[in-house]
Amino acid sequence: MSKINIGGQAVLEGVMMRAPRSLAIAVRRPDGEISVKKEVVVPLSERYPITKLPIVRGAVAMASSLLIGIQALNFSANEALAEGEEKEELSSWAMGGTMAVAFGFGILLFFIMPLYLTKLLIPIIGDSNIVFNLVDGLIRVAVFLIYITGISRMKDIQRVFQYHGAEHKSIFTFEAGEELTVDNVRKYSCLHPRCGTSFLLIVMLVSILVFSLIPKLWPFYFKAGSRVVLLPIIAGLSYEVLKWTAKHDSHPLVKLVIAPGLCLQRLTTREPDDQQIEVAIRSMNEALELNDGFKDDRLVV
Repeated sequence: MSKINIGGQAVLEGVMMRAPRSLAIAVRRPDGEISVKKEVVVPLSERYPITKLPIVRGAVAMASSLLIGIQALNFSANEALAEGEEKEELSSWAMGGTMAVAFGFGILLFFIMPLYLTKLLIPIIGDSNIVFNLVDGLIRVAVFLIYITGISRMKDIQRVFQYHGAEHKSIFTFEAGEELTVDNVRKYSCLHPRCGTSFLLIVMLVSILVFSLIPKLWPFYFKAGSRVVLLPIIAGLSYEVLKWTAKHDSHPLVKLVIAPGLCLQRLTTREPDDQQIEVAIRSMNEALELNDGFKDDRLVV
């Protein structure tokens, strides 16, 4: 199989890996065994060609990643339970509700609250539209950093961040064309330029530019509503930036651009132990095995 793009996500006591046409979730159970769930994934671009378009593909990728991520977390939470504890699968309604709550919380915390706080600061910062959007953006980034720093101190989250590191190391090993062994994986960095953490930081920065286009005289509720409407565009633009920087990450100027995202990953990744690396390797091997027979997103016949 020729080289393909593969991404992943840390879950509770495990890792989810996704190849172009497959995904696999590997979770370390309390008894030490590794439980695996895998499935074939049909790219949306085959059913809906419009999702191939720049910007559109980024918005679709964000929504798809959120859905798959919640499903993976639900599976890992059940598998990480000790023997005898009751497992519970989320229904489609519960899944939709969980997504809505997560999305709504993110909008409120990172977009609406900074706007409201900036509105309160108008007597201090003045009436300049440029200054308003700059202060709003700085507050948004500050809230994001405080949030990440806060959750990074939680013990359970620190284990998730270790699996996050194992995920990145495994992807680096695969991209280098090396055999997926614990020794090979261990030597690579936990910081990857295509990480979702870097994507979120890019979203925060791109939003400053996009929100500057909103008329200053609009009422608060119009401004707040427009932020929700514009979020798919911001996600799409951020996705294109992330893809471009990942493709040119060896260029000196691009290295400067991606440096803040890599620094931020120092908060969201930790060095994994060998057992956690084993889980990440298992997840990747299962995803690659299921994806075998496909090339460049097309079936090899």
